[in-house]
Amino acid sequence: MDPIRANNSTIYFDSAGYTSLNDYIEKGKFSKIFILVDDNTHVHCLPSFLTHLNTNTSIEILEIEAGEIHKTIETCSGVWNSLSELDADRKSLLINLGGGVITDLGGFVACTFKRGIKYINIPTTLLAMVDASVGGKTGVDLGHLKNQIGVISSPDIIIIDTSYLNTLPKHQMKSGMAEMFKHGLISDSNYWKKLSDLSRLTIEDLDGLIYESVLIKKCVVDKDPDEQNLRKTLNYGHTLGHAIESYFLSNTNRPSLLHGEAVAIGTVMASYISTQLAGLPEEDTHEIKSVLKSFYGHIPIAENEYKAIMDLLKYDKKNVHGNINFVLLEAIGSPKIDCIVPDEIIREAFKYYAA
Repeated sequence: MDPIRANNSTIYFDSAGYTSLNDYIEKGKFSKIFILVDDNTHVHCLPSFLTHLNTNTSIEILEIEAGEIHKTIETCSGVWNSLSELDADRKSLLINLGGGVITDLGGFVACTFKRGIKYINIPTTLLAMVDASVGGKTGVDLGHLKNQIGVISSPDIIIIDTSYLNTLPKHQMKSGMAEMFKHGLISDSNYWKKLSDLSRLTIEDLDGLIYESVLIKKCVVDKDPDEQNLRKTLNYGHTLGHAIESYFLSNTNRPSLLHGEAVAIGTVMASYISTQLAGLPEEDTHEIKSVLKSFYGHIPIAENEYKAIMDLLKYDKKNVHGNINFVLLEAIGSPKIDCIVPDEIIREAFKYYAA
C-alpha cells in the first residue's frame, strides 16, 4: 500500500515502513534512540521490532505500566526523569511502540522534553492504528478525565504494521473497531455498510479497511488540523463515550471499559439524539444500534447513574462558554457540529440504549 502523507507525518504500511525508518535514522544522525513501551509491548512487540532496526546508534528501552489508568502526568514525570538520567539531549529520538496510551503519552513527552525532540509512532493496537497515532493529538488524562492535558504535534513517521495485531486480545480488536465504525458514520455510508456486515468480513479484508480508515481521518485532519471546525466531527459518539469511560474508571463498583466499548455506547446514544434533533432517519439509528450491540453486547447503565455521567459532560474539550457541544448526524456521512442537546433528550438516549 502506498504511503499516506497526513499533515506533517508520513504513514507507511508494513515492511516499507522499516526501510524508511532506517533511512530516517541514518540521515537524522541522532545522539541516542529511546524506545517507549509498556509491559505488554515490551514482551510481545519489542523483540520483533528490534529485528527491523538497523543502526549503530545507542538504544535505550523505557517501560511504563500498561493501561489507561497510567496515562497521567505522574507517568510522564517518570519518563522525563529517565530521559534525563540516560543523558537524552535535543538530538535524541523517541520511538513510541504501543497502543494509544503509549502514542498519546509518548508524543506529549517528546513534545515537552527540552522543548521538543523528534519522535515516531509505531502503533500496535487497532485503535492506535486507525485513530490515536494519527492526527497529532498528544496528551494525558487529568485524574479520570480523558485527554485534558496535551498539545497537537505530529511525528515525522508513523508505521502501521498489522502483524502486531496477532498479539492483540479479541476485546482490544473490538475496541479499535469502534473508531472505524465512527469513520464510516461521519464520512462514508459505503464504508459503514462494509463494516456493518461483519459476517462477511475476513481477516484478509482488515488491511484494506484499516487503510481506508486512516485515509478518512487523514482527509479530515488535513482540512482542519487545529480542530476549529471539521475535525470536531471525529468526536462523534465521544462526548458521551468519554463521560461514560471516565465514570466507569472512577467508580470502584464498576469494571473499567475499554475506549471503544464506551464509544460504542456513546455512538448509539448520539444516533438517537441525531434522530430527535438533526433529522437522522429512525431506521438508520435502529440499524446503528443493532450493529453495535451485536458486536459489543449490552453494558447495563442504571437510571440512577445517568446524572453522574451527565455531570462529566462539562469536561468535554469541545465545550465553549459553558455549552456542551455534540456532534450529530443529519444522515450517515453527513455530520453536524456544535449542537446543544437538552438534558431530557440525553436521558431519553440512555433509555434508548438500555431498551
